[in-house]
Amino acid sequence: MFSKNIIQKLKDIGLTGKGGAGFPVWQKWQAVKNAKEKNKYIICNASEGEPMVFKDRYILENYPEEVINGIKIALEAFSDNSDVAAYIYLNPAYYQQFKEKLTTLIADLPITLFEKPHSYIAGEETSLLNVIEGKGAEPRLKPPYPTEAGLWGKPTLIQNVETLYWVNKIAKNEYKGNRFYCIAGEVKSPGVFELPETYTIEQILRATANYQPQTTNYFYQVGGGAVGTIMLPNELNQPIKGTASIIIYNKEKTDPWGLMRTWAEFFVKNNCDKCTPCREGLYRIFEIISQGKETLRQAQGKLYEIFAALEKTSFCPLGRMAAVPFKSALEKLL
Repeated sequence: MFSKNIIQKLKDIGLTGKGGAGFPVWQKWQAVKNAKEKNKYIICNASEGEPMVFKDRYILENYPEEVINGIKIALEAFSDNSDVAAYIYLNPAYYQQFKEKLTTLIADLPITLFEKPHSYIAGEETSLLNVIEGKGAEPRLKPPYPTEAGLWGKPTLIQNVETLYWVNKIAKNEYKGNRFYCIAGEVKSPGVFELPETYTIEQILRATANYQPQTTNYFYQVGGGAVGTIMLPNELNQPIKGTASIIIYNKEKTDPWGLMRTWAEFFVKNNCDKCTPCREGLYRIFEIISQGKETLRQAQGKLYEIFAALEKTSFCPLGRMAAVPFKSALEKLL
């Protein structure tokens, strides 16, 4: 049904994963295809859980057939000498919203819908493997990587919703180098927009009628609603790295301390408590910020020590990335 040389197409086009890491898609596919194991798995990660990020929800709402076709392509690519099954791993809200439609679309296919727990860390690629296996939502040590030893120790391809959407487009020769951008906050036209991947942040805002002429009154969180970095108006002439989200804040309406406290609450609530740096470090950040603006200003030295510990010693990406929004906010907003 689909192109037999899909992996070569993915390589030629240079598609990278749209879940945030930006890893070359073809390398994951090739690793799973080359594996000698009899059983292999595919997981569509629809665990999207950062505040004010809703790109995958938009795709599932408007293009579910394309996402399922992307999974079908992977099933066919790996089925030569193996038994292959797939999961669609949905956060609780998406599971309830899309269960009926997706159940109809997958029909007789070897695809299972799986409801993610109410936990942000349960969306991390090795943590979701544990969840599906009936274990706790904790990340695994890498290597081995999921492509080598994933679900039940078998080679597993994990791709997010948007990546599988573009795989479908590439197989049909309809890919034009675009991606989806999620825009929220103090804007005229919030939503999800398909635009060239090479666009700068300013070009994206202009193309969506969300560019503010009086740019000095605003600041931006780019790359996620929790782990995204804070950017100022003079930094918009660059493309987005990681999660393609832009959240716009009005300086006059936004208290930086309150914003940082929101992030701190999110991280304390959503880390898995597995490793000491993350468990203790995130709680200490929350504790310092919760004591108020003056304490926050006075404790910046201590905060940077905690940030360094998180970045260097955390077990998984959540802890290593958690310092990003705080550091950028302290440097640019206070």
